[in-house]
Amino acid sequence: MPKRRSDSGGEASARRMLHETLGRLRERSGLSLEELHGETTYDRSYLHKLETGARLGSPEVMAALDKVYGTGNQLQQLWELARDDAFGSRYQRFMQLEREATVQYKYACSTIPGLLQTQAYATEVLGHARPRDATELQEDVAARMSRQSVLDGEDVPYFRAVLDEAVFRRAASQPAVWLEQLETLLEWQKRPNVTLQALPFSAGLHDLMGGSLTVLWLANGKAVSYLEGSKSGELIEEPGRVEELRLSYDLLRDKALSPERTTEFIQQLIKEIRTCDPADPT
Repeated sequence: MPKRRSDSGGEASARRMLHETLGRLRERSGLSLEELHGETTYDRSYLHKLETGARLGSPEVMAALDKVYGTGNQLQQLWELARDDAFGSRYQRFMQLEREATVQYKYACSTIPGLLQTQAYATEVLGHARPRDATELQEDVAARMSRQSVLDGEDVPYFRAVLDEAVFRRAASQPAVWLEQLETLLEWQKRPNVTLQALPFSAGLHDLMGGSLTVLWLANGKAVSYLEGSKSGELIEEPGRVEELRLSYDLLRDKALSPERTTEFIQQLIKEIRTCDPADPT
C-alpha cells in the first residue's frame, strides 16, 4: 500500500486518502455515480458522500467497490486505516498495542466488551450515543465489529474478561438480541484462547468500580493499561501505575466466579429468557 503523504509533504489522514482514491478510481473507470449505483446497489448520494469524505463507509461497501474496480482488497485495507483515524490519538495508540499484544485482560463494569459483542447488541449500544442517521450508525457498528479480528486468525492473544454482574443485569431491549448475545458469549467461552468470568454483586466493593480496564502484555515483556469511562479513556504506560492496575485486576479476578460457574450462570440466564418469551417455540 502506498505511503500516506499530503500535498505539503506531511502525513495525510487515511480517511482523506480513502476518499481521494475512491474519486480517482471512479474517474479512471469512466463510470457515473448512477452507473456505479447499478453495479453496487448502493445509493448514488451515499457513494458521492464516500468520495467527498462525508461518510466513512463499511467493509461491505468497500468490498463491493473493490470488485467493481478490480482492486483486490485495496479499498478494504484503506478503510481499516481510515477507521483507526476516526479515533483519538490515544485510542489509536491503544488499538495498535492491542494488535501487538500476546495477552489481554479486561474488566467490564456495565456492558459487554466490544470485542465480544454481536452486531445487534453493538447496534443498540451505539444507538444510544450521539444522534446520527442510520447509515452513520451502521458505519460505527461496522468499525466496532471489525476490531474483533484481533481475536481471530493465527497467533491470537490469550483473552480474559471479568464481567461485572451489572453487565448481565442490563439486558438489551429485545429478548432475541440479548439471547443471541448471551449465546455468543458461550461460544467465545469455548475458544481455547478466551476465558470469561462473571463478578457477582456479592463480591462487594472493589478498586475498579465505575470504569473499565484493559491490561495488555506485549511480546517484549512490556505491559500497558487502558482505563475507560463512558465518555473518556486514558492510556497508561508508566510501569508503576500499570503494576498497580494489574494488582487491582488480579484481586478482582480472585473474587469472580470460575469459568465453569460463569458458563452455568450464563446458561441459567438463557433458560430464564426462553421461559419468559412465549414467542420462542423452544
